[in-house]
Amino acid sequence: MKRTKLYNTLAALLIGGTLLQTACAQNPHAINATVLMEQAQIAKSTVLLNNEQQVIPLQNLDVAKVASVHFSYAYATQFDSILNKYVKVQAINGNPYSNLNVLSDDLKLYNTIIVSLTDAETGNPQFIDFINSNQKLKNVIVVLFGKGKALGPLDGVNSPIVWSEKQTALSASYSAQVVFGGIAATQKLSSNFSNKYAKGTGFTTVKTRLQYTVPEDAGINSNSLTAIDDIAAEAIRERATPGCVVMVAKDGKVIFNKAYGYHTYDKSMPDKITDIFDLASMTKVSATTMEAMKLTGEGKMNLDSTLGYYIAKAKNTNKAKVTIKSLLLHEAGLIPDIATFTKVKPADHMADSSAAFPTRVNDGYYLRKNYWNDVMYPDMFNSPLRTPGKYVYSDLSMLFMKEVEENITQTPINVYVQKQFYTPLGMQTAGYLPLYRFNRDQIIPTEDDRTDRHALLHGDVHDPTAALLGGVAGHAGLFASANDVAILYQMVLNGGTYGGTQYLKPEIVKEFTAKYSDNSRRGLGFDRWDPNVSLGYPSKLASPETYGHTGYTGTCIWVDPKSGLVYIFLSNRVHPKVSDKLSQLKIRGRIQDAVYEAIAKGL
Repeated sequence: MKRTKLYNTLAALLIGGTLLQTACAQNPHAINATVLMEQAQIAKSTVLLNNEQQVIPLQNLDVAKVASVHFSYAYATQFDSILNKYVKVQAINGNPYSNLNVLSDDLKLYNTIIVSLTDAETGNPQFIDFINSNQKLKNVIVVLFGKGKALGPLDGVNSPIVWSEKQTALSASYSAQVVFGGIAATQKLSSNFSNKYAKGTGFTTVKTRLQYTVPEDAGINSNSLTAIDDIAAEAIRERATPGCVVMVAKDGKVIFNKAYGYHTYDKSMPDKITDIFDLASMTKVSATTMEAMKLTGEGKMNLDSTLGYYIAKAKNTNKAKVTIKSLLLHEAGLIPDIATFTKVKPADHMADSSAAFPTRVNDGYYLRKNYWNDVMYPDMFNSPLRTPGKYVYSDLSMLFMKEVEENITQTPINVYVQKQFYTPLGMQTAGYLPLYRFNRDQIIPTEDDRTDRHALLHGDVHDPTAALLGGVAGHAGLFASANDVAILYQMVLNGGTYGGTQYLKPEIVKEFTAKYSDNSRRGLGFDRWDPNVSLGYPSKLASPETYGHTGYTGTCIWVDPKSGLVYIFLSNRVHPKVSDKLSQLKIRGRIQDAVYEAIAKGL
């Protein structure tokens, strides 16, 4: 295979997050080492121009409506695929448009246009007119692939230009990441190409978001990571889960991202890295604790204040003096949960929705209006308060936290975290109630519940308490893809910063994720490394700095600051029925250890 063709083939595979799994016929490490050499050459010949307004890296993703327009560029698919890891980008083929004014009209709903051009196109005045006319009303970014002489005709363009001399799939991936700050722009023009684009011209940027690359880019031999394949295969073979997605980011670089198995055991639909999973108790840290950190950092919530201070209904109950800190530590003396479907009466639900039965639990099951206020909320307040200060893992803690946070912000938790975190971070799938936004085929099914809900839970939350709350709760209800989870926790690992925006104060992140209590291994909201090393939790090789959380559906997120590591495992081990095999086989921890072992071996 010729060298250029090899690079293009391998770079195309990179779109999935890593090369090593698909290049089976050859030595993955040797191939990736070659790719890194080519990437180094691409870095030297990629220059950012016209960035006086600091449009690149792109900011304000919460309001960005982005279209990627290409004409004859051969690697548009690879380019657009990488763009879509950062924010939703609509790919538009400009070739059918004989009149580019019509194309401009069709772009009226987009505020950011990324135009891919080749050196064969810049000499055509209609492309220059298209760029300049759209720039009057929108952000326009030109990504130019080809010889430097193609810059000359762009002297009249003031839009930012990312110029890459090479036209390969790998350069497509590289340039797309420069646009969003996954890779820093570092170079200046080495020659004079025009009066405007003279030698020494160029703007530099800093890396602000995740980079998508090969393990070797983070000092890891791809061959050492093949153990992950074996452990995932074992999980599926032993029916611990029908499928899973594994994602690893090291030092801000996504080096492994692979889907295994199928949505269900009938093998009708393979798992994909873009699939959306029910995160279960990962909601506690990915939604409720995120909001708690933000409100604490803003001085709007005091960890030493009480439920009685924030919730009027708590004042005359045994929960009045329960502190926020004790809730986050699971040391408030609360029982684990309240009764759920066993308490629902036949008259409390109907098969169809109506004004009297508005709360969707799942297909064919709608709960009566005010069931939460009439039954569940009073049950929480009337529940016994046992030994304060003793660690008892309780879903009630995060149910109460949701109420506290909503009283402070006057905003439902699902709306708050979407607006404050997920959307501005570029997380495209994360959120509650996924069926309102996505096709079921993109969502992984969980349990086939024949006891209470009499349905396959597919896009409706698995947790029964969250289900009776209509899918929005403080302890469960969040759905997301692996890439979105990685973005969120890279932000946390960065000390609250991502994409050039400070979402959380670094001192607050440090306070919440540190070991906080002598009564347990917990942080504030976060689960942590267990000092009882015989448990090997979350894995045998994790450092004492490790924090994160697991989810009942078969998920986990673990962040290890010592190793610069973000590790994500998503599965549906509860399908079709709840099984403990995933834990019995220690699948999540063993895969995490395989990553540590690969790090230790190096290149």
